[in-house]
Parts: sequence; structure tokens; C-alpha cells
Amino acid sequence: MTVAGQNPSFVLKKVHEVSFEERPIPKLSGPRDVRIEIKQTGICGSDVHYYTHGAIGSFIVKSPMVLGHESAGVVAEAGSAVTSLKVGDRVALEPGIPCRYCDHCKAGFYNLCADMKFAATPPYDGTLCRYYVLPEDFCVKLPDTVSLEEGALIEPLSVAVHVSKLAKITPGSSAIVFGAGPVGLLCCAVAKAFGATTITAVDLVQARLDLAKEVAATHTFIPTRGDSAAESAAKIKELLGGKAPQFAIDASGAAASVNTAIHVLAQGGIYVQAGMGASEITFPITEFTIKELHAHGSFRYGPGDYQLAVELVASGRVDVKKLITHRVKFEDAEEAFKLVVKGQGVKILIGGPIV
Repeated sequence: MTVAGQNPSFVLKKVHEVSFEERPIPKLSGPRDVRIEIKQTGICGSDVHYYTHGAIGSFIVKSPMVLGHESAGVVAEAGSAVTSLKVGDRVALEPGIPCRYCDHCKAGFYNLCADMKFAATPPYDGTLCRYYVLPEDFCVKLPDTVSLEEGALIEPLSVAVHVSKLAKITPGSSAIVFGAGPVGLLCCAVAKAFGATTITAVDLVQARLDLAKEVAATHTFIPTRGDSAAESAAKIKELLGGKAPQFAIDASGAAASVNTAIHVLAQGGIYVQAGMGASEITFPITEFTIKELHAHGSFRYGPGDYQLAVELVASGRVDVKKLITHRVKFEDAEEAFKLVVKGQGVKILIGGPIV
């Protein structure tokens, strides 16, 4: 199959129904905008959820929407006031444009902007196309040592950077990460980069835990079916020589993981929720209270997260290439989504349309 046209785009029409469509080449909407030719795009869990369910919470696909938001590409056009980029520069795309004017934006928490225009979040189109437009300050230039494939993984790595900043992981500390999917694996990697010396990965799939060991984990744990959260926590502490971790990150969204994290944390520890799951769960409030734990939600990424993510890759402190299991052509994008739905692979990259 050959996909032709000036701006071919991979469009979700409704649940499990996608097509390639020719869309107009997007125009620069301001003098500080750049138009990027997309070269690599990773598939995110949210993309798959829209593909299989047509909605995530209150974000409902009501009209055809271009999928994709984990992308890297090459600047094809720069606005008249752009100073930090030029045509030909390779960039990682931070795919959300905040309003810049609300209290959250002005306070430096633009990821909490209620008027965020985020790629492939209804009603906004995503990046699985030839051209995409962003303001220059939401594009991070890639050093020569960072490939476009690595550039596409800067988005999920930035999520992990944001999580780890909120956790306030310190050198020499012990951290535990529940869920060894792409974000969980990258949280392990960032925890190590931030100086944690004991990193425990928890998952139900041995192959993912094996990869976690390759990436950064010093210990791995598979919960025993039927065990309570307290029982799993006791086994994890035994694995760690009786020492409880100071930091816990849940990247699974599973209620059992949330509960186990609270039970396993040391007194005064910090818990960060990164994974999405059921809208409401049973929570061990007594354990949380008597330990005087600190809990934090984490949503996307904020100021400096993308730049730090690029620097971690450029310096070799984080190797995102270990997560790439499949590479497909743009015209095979639907097959890539089907692979993810089947649970095959870790991070699948889709190449940009060939000119």
C-alpha cells in the first residue's frame, strides 16, 4: 500500500475504524510558529484507548481525529519571529499548546491549563501526518547525537521526568515502580539517573521485568495471585533485605498496585500516581495516615521536563532505544495499533510519510 498526497494523515473515524486521508497542509498561525515534517511517531496507550474505546473519560471522539502525539521531525518552515530554530533542524515535539494566560500557565503549571490544545485529544488532531505546526518554544532541538527515533521517545521520557521530579527522588535512595510498561520502564531509568541506587520494578509479566533489569532495575517482583496488598508489601520488603523504599511510583493504574505501594513505603515516604485506572478505588487510608505519607498526582509534563529528557538521552544516562521493539512504515500504521492491542512489543515506532 502506498500513501500519497501532500499531507497524508492517519485518522480515527470511530472505534476500530481508521483510514488514511489527505488533509490540508497546516499553515503557521503566528510569527513564532514552525511547521515540522514528522519523521517518527511512537504509539501511546492513550492513542490505543481512543482506537479501541473512542473515549478517555470526558474526552470523547465525536468527529474524525488524526492520532499520534509522540513525535520527532524536521523543521520545514519557520515563522518570521522564530529565533531558536531554523529550517532543517531536527526537533522533539511537545504536543500540547496551553493558553499561556490562565493562573496555572502564569504560575508555571501549564500542564494544568484547562484550555490546553493537546495533540490527539478530542477535538484536536494529532501528529500521525506529514506536517504539524507548533510554537517554537514547544519544540526542543535534538543534538546531533540523538536520533529521530530517540526523539520520538522524548515525550514518554518527559512524563517519567515529571513523575520523578514530583517524587523528589534523591541520590542513594530506594524507589519502587509499579507497572513495567513504557512509562514505568522510563520511570525506572530516570530514578537511576536521579541517583536512586535501589530500584524495584513490579509487574505481572516476566519479560517486562527482564527488560526493566536491562534498563535500570536492581530488583524485580511478581505479585502472587491472591495475596493481599499487605502480604505483597511484606514480600517486597523481604526481597529488599527488610528495608522499605522511600519513593513509590504507580505507572499501572491497578488498584492492587496502588494499595501495595502505600503498604510498602517507608514512614514519611512519597507516592506519585502516574498511571490511569478505574475512576475510583478502595484506598488504605489508615496506612497512609499513620505513616504520614506524601501523595502526588502527575499529569503529562511541565517547564524544563522536555529539555531535561533530551539531555538525559544525549548524555547517555538514559537509553530509550532499549524500549523500541517494532518499527513500521506509515502505510502500516493500523497494523502497528493492532500489535499494541494484542499486547505485543513495548514501544512501536511509525515512520513518517515518504515524500
